[in-house]
Amino acid sequence: MSDLLPVLRLLGALTTMFSLALLLPAAVSWVHEDGLLGLWLGAAGVSFGGGAWLWAGLHAYRSELRARHGVILVSATWLVLPLVACVPLMMSFHALGRELDFSYAYFEAVSGLTTSGATVLQGLDSLPMSINVWRTFLQWIGGMGILVLAVAVLPMFGMGGSQMFRAEVAGPIKDSRLTPRITQTAKGLWGIYVVLSVSCFFAYWLGGMTVMDALMHMFSTVSLGGLSSHDASFAYFDSPLLEAIAMVFMLAGSGSFALYFVAIRKRSLRICWRDIEWRATMLTLLGGSVIVSLVLVLQHNQAPLQAVRHGFFNTISIASTTGYASQDFLLWPAFAPLFLLLLSGVATSAGSAGCGIKMVRVLILLKQARREMTRLAHPRAVQPVTLGPSIVEHRDIFAVLAFMLVYGGTIVVLGMAMVLSGLDPVTAFSAVIASVNCMGPGLGEVGPAAHFGVLTDFQIWVCTIAMVLGRLEMLSLIALLTPSFWRH
Repeated sequence: MSDLLPVLRLLGALTTMFSLALLLPAAVSWVHEDGLLGLWLGAAGVSFGGGAWLWAGLHAYRSELRARHGVILVSATWLVLPLVACVPLMMSFHALGRELDFSYAYFEAVSGLTTSGATVLQGLDSLPMSINVWRTFLQWIGGMGILVLAVAVLPMFGMGGSQMFRAEVAGPIKDSRLTPRITQTAKGLWGIYVVLSVSCFFAYWLGGMTVMDALMHMFSTVSLGGLSSHDASFAYFDSPLLEAIAMVFMLAGSGSFALYFVAIRKRSLRICWRDIEWRATMLTLLGGSVIVSLVLVLQHNQAPLQAVRHGFFNTISIASTTGYASQDFLLWPAFAPLFLLLLSGVATSAGSAGCGIKMVRVLILLKQARREMTRLAHPRAVQPVTLGPSIVEHRDIFAVLAFMLVYGGTIVVLGMAMVLSGLDPVTAFSAVIASVNCMGPGLGEVGPAAHFGVLTDFQIWVCTIAMVLGRLEMLSLIALLTPSFWRH
C-alpha cells in the first residue's frame, strides 16, 4: 500500500483547496448576519488543517501518479469531499434547532458536487442565505469538476495531473490534448466555464433577479445542477424572460467545453456546427422540446404560447440534466414526463457539465448498429464506424458497449433494491435513473413538486451511490472493486 501514499498526499492537497470554498458562505453569513459565521469559519479551519496536515506529513511522496492512482484519487475525492461539505450543513441545521441526519446531509452534499440537483430539504425560502449559497456553490465547483480545477494548479503541489485529468473527464476528450500541456488545457476549460458563469450572472441580474438569486441560480445553471433557493424551483420567478435566459445557458452548458475552447482559439463558431456530437445534442434538445410542446397543445389543452414556453423550458432543463421545473410536469400527459426522463440520459455532450450516457456514445452505438445491419446484406462490405471525418477504433466501440452494459445493469440492480425496500416501481426506478443521470427530480414520490426527503435512510444511500456512480461514469468506481485492479 506504500505506493498509495502519493494519492493520500494529493487528496490532502485537494481537501485543503476545497476548504477555501467555505469562505464564500462565511462571507455571505457575515454580510447577512445570520449567526452562522463562526460555524463556517470553524469548518473551513478544520478541513484546511486536516488537509494541510495530510499533505505536509506525506511531503516526501512526490512521485507522478500512474493510471491506477488517477482512478483511485478521483474516486476517493468524490467520496471524501462530500464528507467535508456535509459537516457544516449538519452543524448549521443543528444551530437552527432543526435536525439533519448524516445520511441526508451527505446525500445533499453529493447531490451538489455531482450536479444532480436532488434535495432532501424543504422550506428552502426560509433557510439562511449562507446555506443556500453553499448548496448551489457546490454545484458550480462540481460542474466543470474540482479535479479539473486541481489539475490547473497542481504544479504548486509538485505533481502533474495527466492521470487525474484522464480519470475525471468524460468521453474522448480525455485522450486528446487541446494544448501541449494538460495544465493549460484545464485552465482553458475552466476559463470558458468562468466566462459563461459571469455572463449568466449578469443576464439573470439584468433580467430581474436579485443579486443573490442571480448568483445562486448562475451557480446551478451553468453547472447544469438545478438546485434552487426556492421550494417552487424556477416557477418562483414566473418570468418568460428569465426562463429564456436559463435556456440559453443550459443549451451552452450541454455542449462540450473543449469544443468551445477550440472554437475560440481558431476564432470560428462554425467549428461547433461542424461537430457531429454538438449538432446532435442541440437538435435532440430542441427537437424534444417541440415534441413535448405539441403534446401539451394536443393532449393537455394548453394554449400554444404557454405550451411552447413550458414545453421548451422543462424539456431543455430535464434533458440537459439541470432539473429546474416551471410546472409540475407529472400533471402532464404520461408520455411527457417519461420522455423527459429518457432524454436526460442522452442529451449532453462529452466534455460538458452534464452527466448520463453522453451523445457521443449514442452516436457510436447507432452507427455500429447500422454497420451490423449492412453486414447482414453485404457480409464482405468494409464499413468502418466514423464520427465526422474520424474513424472510431474498435477498442472505443468495445468501451462504449461495456459502458452501456454497466449503465443498464446499475439501473436494474439499484432499481430492484429500491423496489425491495418498499417503493413503488415508478418512484424506485425513476429515482435511480435521475440519480445515475445526475438529473434531479424523478417521477412518483420524488417528482418536481416533491423532494427526496420522503425516502428512508437505505433508499437515500442507494440514490447517493447512484449519483457517485453516474458522476464517475461507473467504470472507474466499479474497477476498484475488482481484484485485478489491485495487482501490480
